[in-house]
Amino acid sequence: MNPSPAVTAPVQQGGVQDVAAAARRVVDAIVRAGDAIAAQSGDLATALHGVADRIDLAAPPLAERMTTMWLPVDSRLHNPVNGLENPLAPPLEITEGADGDVAGSVTLGLPYQGPPGHVHGGISALLLDHVLGLANIRAGNSGMTARLALTYHRPLPLFEELSVTGRQASVDGRKIHATGTISADGHVAVSAEGLFVRPRAEPGR
Repeated sequence: MNPSPAVTAPVQQGGVQDVAAAARRVVDAIVRAGDAIAAQSGDLATALHGVADRIDLAAPPLAERMTTMWLPVDSRLHNPVNGLENPLAPPLEITEGADGDVAGSVTLGLPYQGPPGHVHGGISALLLDHVLGLANIRAGNSGMTARLALTYHRPLPLFEELSVTGRQASVDGRKIHATGTISADGHVAVSAEGLFVRPRAEPGR
């Protein structure tokens, strides 16, 4: 399987991607440290607010940024699943297969914990919704999520590589059906069936 520019953005050395990676490290460190940093909390908060202030000063007006975020390449950089410029993204590494499948791999740490030592169920839904959507894009029939049904077969462990797959199953008019799974150590832990609906064409288009 190979990375595809259709659903992934290019990895760049330096720039915003490095800043986002540093922010992920900060989040992970805070969750891991917990009360161990209580004595330093004032100084740490001041330092982090200082960094945020510097970034805010450079940020364009919100309306302008909302426009640029949806440029063809930039839209793949900012999403919360595999967007390399989004600190919320783990990020999931996406590849594509010749048979039309979309797959990804990711290792999740403590910020994504639900049950002790395991991934929060909502994170599983986020990953699958995104990968099913990418599978639809790859197939050339994309739409908005109308329904996402998940079955949790077994807990997903933290700190282990997880495999996420998605494929478009069928198209019926504006309705698009896709399926996917998340596996750990070769065993399916979560499966999903999604219904996506292609927006109606605007009059005159």
